[in-house]
Amino acid sequence: MSDSKNGGGDCTDHRTAVTEAEVEALVRGICFKTGPPRALGVELEWLVHELRAPQLPVTPERLRAAYAALRAVPLRSPLTVEPGGQLELSSPPAASLMECIRTVSADLDTVRGVLAENGLTLVGVGHDPWHTPRRFLHEPRYDAMETCLDRTGPAGRHMMCASASVQVCVDAGHEEPGPLGHERRWWLAHHLGAVLVAAFANSPLIGREPTGWQSARQLMWMEIGAGRAGAPPLDGDARSAWARHVLDSPVMCVRRDDDGPWAVPEGLTFREWTRSGTPRPPTRADLDYHLTTLFPPVRPRGHLELRMIDAQPGEDGWIVPLAVTAALFDDPAAAETAYRSVKPLVERTQHRPAPHNPLWMDAARSGLGDPELREMAAECFAAALEALPRLGADAGVIGAVAAYRDRYVSRGRSPADDLLDRRRRTEPARSHRAGDTGNPGGTPPDRRRKDIRT
Repeated sequence: MSDSKNGGGDCTDHRTAVTEAEVEALVRGICFKTGPPRALGVELEWLVHELRAPQLPVTPERLRAAYAALRAVPLRSPLTVEPGGQLELSSPPAASLMECIRTVSADLDTVRGVLAENGLTLVGVGHDPWHTPRRFLHEPRYDAMETCLDRTGPAGRHMMCASASVQVCVDAGHEEPGPLGHERRWWLAHHLGAVLVAAFANSPLIGREPTGWQSARQLMWMEIGAGRAGAPPLDGDARSAWARHVLDSPVMCVRRDDDGPWAVPEGLTFREWTRSGTPRPPTRADLDYHLTTLFPPVRPRGHLELRMIDAQPGEDGWIVPLAVTAALFDDPAAAETAYRSVKPLVERTQHRPAPHNPLWMDAARSGLGDPELREMAAECFAAALEALPRLGADAGVIGAVAAYRDRYVSRGRSPADDLLDRRRRTEPARSHRAGDTGNPGGTPPDRRRKDIRT
């Protein structure tokens, strides 16, 4: 989640009011910067746990002390803190896959060293399996976010305070058609995204209990609603579709210059705000901020930010989804293979936007236990492995991707299955009523599936 570092600045910037037409033109101009794909980036979110006993909660005082120590060390990647105290490293744009990996790996070594001195460690999992969501940061924007998201149920607090991800950033692509054209990459991201959800699912537990979903983190995103976390329809021009989506999405909050609480209007879209000018006319700064409060699985920010991958286990687990995604987007042959591989999945979306469609729900619930998604993942990993040498990947990266394929993809598994296996070995068997299996809010699973589809 990028809210903590985008749009959180002085809301007196860009004070001139914007009209509906100006908003549409601005969004079309800033969200898809086309050209040859040259840069790559990754944003890594991590849970911060006790080094010796991750099941124990970390006090806010210890987190503050650790983050104060981290701010004193030089890093190339900006470090930010998420609402629940999660740590995020955002790489600078890199000219190659290996440059990105080297930069972030060096920063992570530094971060881990500082945290270890404070008795803490980074944990790569999509949703905290042990701890109840709690807020670490208490600022007006997060107060407003919590108020807004609470209207759709408890999922918002799980997203804010207990989730972590690997977000891969790729260039928007060429203006013209073809495997690296921006329209093709936009389409590919929304269909390949379901395969990435399934292949890298790593959040099956909440409150120590199985949720029935391989990626409960993805479930949380779905449950906060299409207006906040949904994609636009894929019919027509990508720029126009995204501009309409931005205008028709609900405003999370209306910011203030003073220290008072921010207003949290209910049901006010940005389009309606530009027309009514109430409670005050929206400005360019308000538009910039509004863009950071939308959390679709693929967010256009000049480049494309792929937000659907759970945080991965191990110190270097994040490298595999980064390498696979980079290969499938930036190598023309691999991009064409990925496009052809996932094309049959279109019918399963029922032409509904991600992630609120049957394809994405199946990916989050079943992971690679879904036979078709397993087949697609195998094809995409094979294409990525062929492409990685052409992208300059070294033997270590190629070996890591091959090992992941052999351990998980070829067996129809993901890291979520390891967590479930470990729990079965270490936790006593328990029986529960429907709705008492760690589901947020205790809603019975059948009802929750119905809620997501509507």
